This record gives sequence, C-alpha cells and structure tokens, in this order.
Amino acid sequence: MANDDYYYILEVHSSATQAEIKQAYRRLAKLFHPDSRSQTANHDKITRLNAAYEVLGDPQRRSLYDQQRRYSHGRSPGSKTDDLGDRLRRRHQRTAAAQERYHAQQTGQQADEHLELWLKQVYTPVSRLIYKIIEPLRAEINELSADPFDDELMQDFLDYLDDCQGWLTAAERAFQSLPNPAPVAGAAASLFYSLGQVRDGIEQLEFFTNNYDEHYLHTGQELFRIAKGLRYEAQVAVRELVAVL
Repeated sequence: MANDDYYYILEVHSSATQAEIKQAYRRLAKLFHPDSRSQTANHDKITRLNAAYEVLGDPQRRSLYDQQRRYSHGRSPGSKTDDLGDRLRRRHQRTAAAQERYHAQQTGQQADEHLELWLKQVYTPVSRLIYKIIEPLRAEINELSADPFDDELMQDFLDYLDDCQGWLTAAERAFQSLPNPAPVAGAAASLFYSLGQVRDGIEQLEFFTNNYDEHYLHTGQELFRIAKGLRYEAQVAVRELVAVL
C-alpha cells in the first residue's frame, strides 16, 4: 500500500538525495513530534517517520529497501531500533574478535622503544581526543535544552557533533597507526571499546537532532558514559604499567 511506502511517509521522491531525505525528515519531525506543542503533533505519525528514516537515512539500508521495493511491489522491510543491551553485546563481540587479531599480530618483541612509541603515538592522542568528545556533552545538552526546537541552538549542537566526528576520525586513525605491544593489550582493548561506544553515541545523538526523540538523547548520553569509564580503565592500566617499568 502507498501509505506504507517509506518514501511516501517522508514525502520525497524515490530519487531524492540523502540530504533531501534528512531535510524532509527533520521538517516532518518538528511538525508531528509530541513535544513540539504543535497542533499537528501526532504520536503515530512520528513513529512511522522514525521507522522510515531509520531505513532511508542509511544508504546501505536504503539500497536494500529499494531492491525489495522494486521486486516485491512496494513491500518494505520492518525496522526496529535495537535496545542498548543488544547494541553493546554486538559491539563487544566485534571488539573481542578484533582484540584476538591484535594478539595474533604480536611478534613477541617487547622492546621498550616500541612501548614508548605506542604510548606517544597512539595512547596519548586517542585518550585526549576521546576526552574532547565526551567532556562537553553535558554543557552542550544544557544549552540545547533551553529550546530544542530553536534552529540556532540546534545548529550549535550540530556543529558540536560535526567536531566530534572529526575528532573521532582522528582518534581512530591514530589507534590504527601502530600495533599495540603485548604489555598494553588491556589498555588498547579499553581504548578500542571506548571508541566504539563514542561512535555509537554520536550516531544516537545525530538521530535525536533529526527526530527530537529523547530516547536517542538518553542512549547517546549512556554510551558516552560507558566510553568515559573505558577510557579511565585504559588510564589505570597504563599508569600501573609505567609504575613497574
């Protein structure tokens, strides 16, 4: 049925760009969100908008949807937001596999020079960049909470998220620049987990800026809190190692 078509729900053509899809979603979310105090607020419509955007807003999901849409005469796949527990379990499974690869890459050479280089080139910049991302979040949310529907305040928050993406990219590049020495495998794993939570947290916060659903805001905050704890675990592990060298 046409009214179940995700493009119909977002009021865009099937050839719309990702930017046009995002723009349409934000416009409709502001119109129908229950917290907007608008006469057009509608819980059912915002639920349908969320489901449509979770598919069309992701290029890979959209491509799959378009294939199914062409060959199934409009049938669209269901889309459900994963709960936090499922997301973290999947993340832990992926990072555990990555950690095993790191151990396999180790050659057994535990030279002090290698360790010092890793601390300087990987640990220190990654830890600082994670801090730059997570530390301002509370203040940024407090400023936005004055009026989440104010375009200027929302743009300031979006600018912060853009900065976060840049810092995250730099942190991931630094983390991948050098294999970790065996003695810091625990600290490296904590940093890797922390980067994963930061990545997912930014994604959740970006979802919030599009649909004003506080579920995404709270989830993003929780993921940043977990990232902060993992960063602290890495700090403790490094301090203990340096103390015995």
